[in-house]
Formats: sequence, C-alpha cells, structure tokens
Amino acid sequence: MTAPALPPRASWLPLLERALAEDVGTGDATSAAVLPADARAEAVIEARAPLVVCGLPLAEAAFAAVDPALACEDARAEGSAAPAGAALLRIAGPARGLLAAERTALNFLARLCGVATHVRRFVEAVAGTGVEILDTRKTLPGWRVLDKYAVAVGGGRNHRFGLYDAVLIKDNHVAAAGGVGAAVKAARACAPHLQIQVEVESEAQAAEAIGAGARLLLLDNRSPAELRLLAERFRDAALLEASGGVTLANVREIAESGVHRISIGALTHSAPAADVALEIRPGSRA
Repeated sequence: MTAPALPPRASWLPLLERALAEDVGTGDATSAAVLPADARAEAVIEARAPLVVCGLPLAEAAFAAVDPALACEDARAEGSAAPAGAALLRIAGPARGLLAAERTALNFLARLCGVATHVRRFVEAVAGTGVEILDTRKTLPGWRVLDKYAVAVGGGRNHRFGLYDAVLIKDNHVAAAGGVGAAVKAARACAPHLQIQVEVESEAQAAEAIGAGARLLLLDNRSPAELRLLAERFRDAALLEASGGVTLANVREIAESGVHRISIGALTHSAPAADVALEIRPGSRA
C-alpha cells in the first residue's frame, strides 16, 4: 500500500529537537571517552519482531541533526510489512554522532512502527467488510500529528485532529443543550461548514438526531446486538460509527453488525512499542 505523505517538517522537528536535547545534553560522555574523534562506523537498524515500517524519515532527521556527515539509506519503504530480522535503515559516518543519535532515532521508530503495526492488525481483522478503522484524540500529548500519521501508514483513517476541525456532540453536550435535537440544530446553525457528528444512546435518540439533520451518528459502548438493530433501521439514513470497548477479539463481530466505521482509542493510547534495534556492522571501524 502507498504510504501517506509525511506531515510537514515544522510540525514534528521541534519535538525531535527536544528529544535530542534531553538525551544528548552537553554531549555523549561515553562515546567521547572511548571513541577517537575521527572514528567511523556503519550500522543497521533492524526489526526484532514483525512490524509495519513507519517513521524512517524522522530517524534519518535525528542522525542528520546530530551530525550532517551521517549518511542514511532506507532498506524498507514506509508502510511496508517487515519480518523479524529485516533491515529498516542503514547508517554510515562518524561513530560518535551515530551513537549519540541512536536512542532518539529508535524511540521515534519504536513508537511510530508500534502504532502502525497495531492499526494494521485491526484493519486486517475487518478485511472484506468494507468497514473503516478510525483513530481518536487519545494520542500521546505533543505527538498527535505523528500518531495520526502512523495510523494512516497502518491503513487506518484519521478522525478529527482536534476540537477545532469538526463538531462531535457527546452525551455531556446533549445533556447541557437540553436534548439531541436541540444540540444538532444549534450546531448546524453555528457551524454549517464543519462535519457534525452526534453520539446517540438509543433508537429514539438516533431518530431525533436524524430528524434534526444529523447524518453521522456515534454509537458508543453498544453491544453487537444493539448495533445490528440500529444499523437495520438507520444505516441508509446516516453514517454509523461504533466505538467503545473495541478489541482485536471483537472488532470483526462489530464490523459485521452493519456499521460503516469503527473508532478505536487503543490504536494510539495502547499500541505496544515495536521492537527495533541498532547494530554496528561487524568489521566497521569504531
């Protein structure tokens, strides 16, 4: 599959620079003590377990930020599946710089490959149903643009990026507004340029929301049986999104209930880190 475009450099470079600053500080004391200043080395970053490749440009940027003389070569494409033992990135150049950037590069890869791999498992679990897998705003603080990039690399779809780019009327909004219909009408009047989605908890609320003009319903924490009933009645009138309590064990059943898409906070808040490592190539002079 074709990987999505990398987010603009300005959206993630400050995060990378902060990561390097907290790790390198005033300098790599170990490498300065044991390696000659002119030492050179070749290394490879490899997958220690199967994963979806994500974040190689950021790893390259980490090495370049520490020492522009370091040369990087991708061994895998973004979005590709890599088996255990596969080379992901090759690096060559000054040994001190290579080792100083190692942990930051690996931290970014572990997070991004981890999210992409986790998402890919959910996407594959619902293959053939036509259901889309979406992320949420439950991202690592400061990492949203990268977490959502990794979701897209894994084959998922991005939900709203923040409170500013779509209207999502939740149960607390409904309670404060005096009802589903009132909340939807207010949103349509105030923000007609934005997508409007409303959370509903019953057939009556779904009917009320659609009657008020809503065409995107969030069905949160509904059982597969409840989802089937709601889909039978409202699937043709609105786009139905299931959420809440979704796991790899039940996502297929949820997808087969008749909903159009499933949003999953665990894609980003609970993705296991990918197992990646950097190894100096035998024979390279360090």
